Amino acid sequence: MVPLAEALPLVVENLSFRYRDRDEFAIREIAFELEAGKILLIAGASGCGKTTLIRCINGLIPRSYKGELTGRVRLDGQDTADMSLSRISQIVGTVLQDPERQILGAHVFTEVAFGLENLGVPREEIIERVEETLAYLGIAHLKGRETFYLSGGEKQKVAVAGTLAMQPSILLLDEPLASLDPASAEEALTLIRRLADEGKTVIIIEHRVEDVLKIKPELSLFMVEGELRYFGPTTGLEARVDYHEVKLPAPMILEKARHDPPPAYVPPALAAARNGPLADFRDVAFAYEPETPVLRDINLSIRAGDIIAVLGPNGAGKTTLVKHAIGLLKPKQGQVLLEGVDTRELSVAQIAHTIGYVFQSPSHMLFAPTVREELAFGPQNLGFDQETTEQSVAEAVDILNLKGLEDYPPLGLSFGQQKRVSIGAILAMRSKILVMDEPTAGQDYRNYMAFMNAILGLPNFAAILFITHDVDMAVCYANRVILVHEGTIAADGPPTEVLADLELLRRCRVVPTSLLSTNLEHLPRTGRFMPAEALAHALSD
Repeated sequence: MVPLAEALPLVVENLSFRYRDRDEFAIREIAFELEAGKILLIAGASGCGKTTLIRCINGLIPRSYKGELTGRVRLDGQDTADMSLSRISQIVGTVLQDPERQILGAHVFTEVAFGLENLGVPREEIIERVEETLAYLGIAHLKGRETFYLSGGEKQKVAVAGTLAMQPSILLLDEPLASLDPASAEEALTLIRRLADEGKTVIIIEHRVEDVLKIKPELSLFMVEGELRYFGPTTGLEARVDYHEVKLPAPMILEKARHDPPPAYVPPALAAARNGPLADFRDVAFAYEPETPVLRDINLSIRAGDIIAVLGPNGAGKTTLVKHAIGLLKPKQGQVLLEGVDTRELSVAQIAHTIGYVFQSPSHMLFAPTVREELAFGPQNLGFDQETTEQSVAEAVDILNLKGLEDYPPLGLSFGQQKRVSIGAILAMRSKILVMDEPTAGQDYRNYMAFMNAILGLPNFAAILFITHDVDMAVCYANRVILVHEGTIAADGPPTEVLADLELLRRCRVVPTSLLSTNLEHLPRTGRFMPAEALAHALSD
């Protein structure tokens, strides 16, 4: 037997698991080893078993999630079956995909201190560790803030802080970039590289593969339908993955896609004629706290034919802006009009006929016992008859690739699947304007391209607006880009104009992607932006 002092930090041996309410195994015969100071990137389609694997490593399986488990996980040479969950948590720190499900404290300081308190760390040491961790992550200014009022990206950083404060030797990160603006994502990845270089073992599950490749993870693991299809040096990943499932850098996709049939991609039409606005913001200002304005001098209109991407840094006010449109917030100054009526005069239910809103966090929306009931809830409450409701549900299942999941509990699905259910719930309501907050979070490339293509092809919606940190979403699908910065509209116009202003993007913490750069390079020839697959064929033609 290898002495514990010389044992590898993590060894996974022939691991298989089937949830007790499922017929199929979520993962099958997974085996790999990981050394200290290395970064392992885990990639694969939504629902392929990545999160299940992490739950086995951090001990939540079989303690919190029951089912049939074979194989074993060793931490520093010790079988996790012989360890308590509290002991495992001191070795393995986990940052969940959805920070809403991890944050429990009312204030940032108490949240970061929570794990240390549960480990019985002395008070003086807790204070020291919390302050050191907040400073290390560059978020000391958030120490006294209420967690409820943090942006999605700020919550993600606080969740990381709470995990790092416990000083684990292995760090598991499940979609850590999903809620972060591009510049914050770069900073987070630089931090992850630094942690590995300082000796931590890091496992990162991420659909934004292009971003992770920038920090040169030593190893990559690719999963398909619960099975390990590749484990080895990251340099070998490109040749083994399906670029339809794992989003690779644009030059790599161009090279692969030109040999394949052209994609089923319909470019967004130009915005319709300047008819009357569906939604109108007039001199809107808002603050959660009087001394801290969140929105200032907002003037914009949403009209029929608009497909709007809202970009901007974490905490810029993007979600607050949209919550005014759906009536969850009322402006402190100015007006928000929906089809000419002030939102102050409308109930949230009345607004839902005009605007359907998909929250950033699925846990804020999902509650029904089954996916089918979740999708039917909105149409039923809007007064749809049974036939129309069933048709809307069937359409949402088809568009969002939810076939076979209709009878599963939504909150028992993977985060990516939950996200698709939450989009489907709004899709089924057939509102005039579809608003989605971070629709691609947790989605593999194939799924989000498929549902965006399908949604944009529907006649249901007069306008579509999506808040996103995914610049490529704006490149591929928007006909209008709004940049929000420090509570104001920094830019509003066609993607080919707004996203070509690289200095403006830098000020708004938007980092150009390889797809944007490639599209800008070939714009004089193509005349418009498009996905890498479509661009490959446009250049070949």
